[in-house]
Amino acid sequence: MENPGLRERKKQRTRQALIEAAVRLFGEQGYDHVTVAEIADAAQVSPRTFFLHFQTKEDVLLADADVRVDLALRVVGERRAGETLSEMLVRAMDEMIVNAWDRELSSGLAALRARLAASTPALQARLLQRYLTAQAELVRALHRAFPDVLDLATVSALVGAMVGAVGAAALAALERGDGPDEVRDAMRRAVALVARSVA
Repeated sequence: MENPGLRERKKQRTRQALIEAAVRLFGEQGYDHVTVAEIADAAQVSPRTFFLHFQTKEDVLLADADVRVDLALRVVGERRAGETLSEMLVRAMDEMIVNAWDRELSSGLAALRARLAASTPALQARLLQRYLTAQAELVRALHRAFPDVLDLATVSALVGAMVGAVGAAALAALERGDGPDEVRDAMRRAVALVARSVA
């Protein structure tokens, strides 16, 4: 019997191999011309194994989306004593930028996703769906953290402003061809801009 730690490491290696294979194939052949079977073959696994990790081809390009949201939700759920809304939002966004975006920037996944999203309707739809779901989760968490201070409409506006600003800054930096450090700096400047208005 494999121990749980070894099984989890093997699972993560397989997932990463699928992501790297997809990024390479999408870059070489174009998103629409690559099948799940080809991604699985390039990663030396079966299509069935692909579907154990990702529901659709689009989901490979959103590999760390849930991780980012979970990081932000954890920060909100562990609100520090005396922490203001502005401080907590900055900390949540920075956690996402440092711990999740790092892999996507260094692997080229973020740049590829930005490029493909501009021309692939199926990916645009999946990105919008994931964006709205994540935003709703953050809104609920923030509303629970500040129930007597913020009404639901205000929380929704704040989360929308922060997530939108970070996403737009990242997209602009990626389209400009910036490297990982520059993209992260652009996102942090967007966070600071919104945080000042919240404060």
